[in-house]
Amino acid sequence: MRSDYLFTSESVSEGHPDKVADQISDSIVDLFLSKDPEARIACETLTTTQLVVLAGEIRCKGVYENGAWAPGAQEEIEKTVRETVKRIGYEQDGFHWEKFEFINRLHGQSAHIAQGVDAGANKDEGAGDQGIMFGFACNDTPDLMPATLYYSHKILAKLAEDRHSGAAPFLEPDAKSQVTLRYVDGKPVAATAIVVSTQHAPGYDEGAKDVELKAYVKKTVTDILPEGFVSDTTAWHINPTGSFEIGGPDGDAGVTGRKIIVDTYGGAAPHGGGAFSGKDPTKVDRSAAYVARYLAKNVVAAGLASRVTIQLSYAIGVSRPLSLYVDTHGTGTVDDAALEKAIAHVSEEKLGGLTPRGIRNGLGLNKPIYQPSAAYGHFGRSAQGDFFPWERTDLVDALKTALA
Repeated sequence: MRSDYLFTSESVSEGHPDKVADQISDSIVDLFLSKDPEARIACETLTTTQLVVLAGEIRCKGVYENGAWAPGAQEEIEKTVRETVKRIGYEQDGFHWEKFEFINRLHGQSAHIAQGVDAGANKDEGAGDQGIMFGFACNDTPDLMPATLYYSHKILAKLAEDRHSGAAPFLEPDAKSQVTLRYVDGKPVAATAIVVSTQHAPGYDEGAKDVELKAYVKKTVTDILPEGFVSDTTAWHINPTGSFEIGGPDGDAGVTGRKIIVDTYGGAAPHGGGAFSGKDPTKVDRSAAYVARYLAKNVVAAGLASRVTIQLSYAIGVSRPLSLYVDTHGTGTVDDAALEKAIAHVSEEKLGGLTPRGIRNGLGLNKPIYQPSAAYGHFGRSAQGDFFPWERTDLVDALKTALA
């Protein structure tokens, strides 16, 4: 591993068109899971100028059964979608929560997929698809996330907070950030470049209003980054195109699942390719990635490594993972192979195994907990009640015991 280098990660705000799509898809996941904890959902969303389209496959008791919608179900779906867009803050000529056209093309789940996933007399519940999933953790930040992504998320979350509260009334929902940090001896020490592009009210691209917006962004970023990270040598690029009035789905179409690096580790770790939002937890694209993060975070929290990557792989319809791989990147206090065995043992003991059912039951994933994860990252968030259970560090003692 190199010890001295520059590294960069980006984030996008809740008003970015792809993130609008992610949040709508997860609002549908939450709606269906609130009706039926065993619901199957694969909901994709397309957003563009004054249009939202849902597509995908579902199975949900009391909502969609035997090829038909329950009375009032489609109206409740539309209401949920519009409320999600309203919460984000879109009341613009090109995209308004009350005025966009809504098209629902959700339909029943394929019977051939269902037969592979459903538990039967001779098989446990199988994975909802094949694939590889990665979990990662490092000790850059208190939340054990890569610092570049962690601060990229924090910047945009603060802009959104100030927009919603009225503290920054010149901000509009769409925004992007990018943070480049210098690492020395493997630790972040300084910000060499900051990029923030934020949609703004008319007139905030010139004169005194432009100065006000840029000063606000600089102060916000400086307050969020650790003391001393920003200096006279930090390069700033704030709304570098000059104007950003047209944004959100009116400025660019949005689709579910196009921000998977923003959702995970900002490029600091591999990604298996599967998106999270819009999927119920039988889909290992989501649940296995969550449990891999859970395991990785506990490894670092236990002091067994300062950086770790975990890979899991699955076959559709098969319950047990095909492989478990652990790489501590030379930072481990024990052999990686020994750590693999300890993780497998603890997973069996605490979760009932790394099967879709074990992951779901062990982490409590059959609940309407997903929309908050659909903006500002699925990882590096505080576990709060039922939300973000994969961020708990309650396996630390069990891992240490297994390695004793």
